[in-house]
Amino acid sequence: MLPVYIAAGLIGLIIVTVIVLYNTLVAQRQRAEEAFSGIDVQLKLRRELVPNLVETVKGYAAHERQTLDAVIAARNAAATATGPAAMGAAEGVLTQQLGKLFALAENYPDLKASENFVKLQTELSAIEDKVAAARRFYNSAVGDLNTSVQQFPGNLIASSFGFGTREFFEVGDAERAAIQEAPKVTF
Repeated sequence: MLPVYIAAGLIGLIIVTVIVLYNTLVAQRQRAEEAFSGIDVQLKLRRELVPNLVETVKGYAAHERQTLDAVIAARNAAATATGPAAMGAAEGVLTQQLGKLFALAENYPDLKASENFVKLQTELSAIEDKVAAARRFYNSAVGDLNTSVQQFPGNLIASSFGFGTREFFEVGDAERAAIQEAPKVTF
C-alpha cells in the first residue's frame, strides 16, 4: 500500500508543479502584454504631438518643407509599424527627424521663443521620459518571460502549451547613434 501512496504523492507533486509553472508563464505573458501596451500608449501620444509641432514650425519656417515632410513621413511610418523590433526602428527614425526639426528651430529665434513651441517641446520631452520608463518595464517583463520559457522545467511546460519568447523593444540604429553622440554645447 505504501508504494501506491508514494506514487500518488509523486503524481500529485508533478500536477501541482505543472499548474504552478503554467500559471507563472501566463502571469509573465500578461505582464509583458500590459507593458507593451504602456509603450504603445506613450508612443501614440508622442505621434499625436508631431503634427502640432510641425504646424507650429511651419508658421515660422515655411520654406523648410523638406525637413517638415521628413518628420511627417517618419511619424506615419512609426504609426504603421508593428511588433517591438519594427516599432523600435521606426521610432528611432522619428526621434532622429525630430532632432533635425529642433535643430532647425535653432535658426528661428521667434520660434524658439514661441509659447506654443516651448509647450509642445516640453510635452514631447515628458513623453520621451515615459517611453523610456515603459520600455525598461517591458524589456524587464520580456526578460522574465523569456527566462522562464527557456529554463528547465519551465521550457517543458512552455513548449507543451505554446508559450514562446518575445522580442525586446530596442532603440533603432538612428536613436542609438544619437544616444552615443555627445551633446554639443555652444556659447
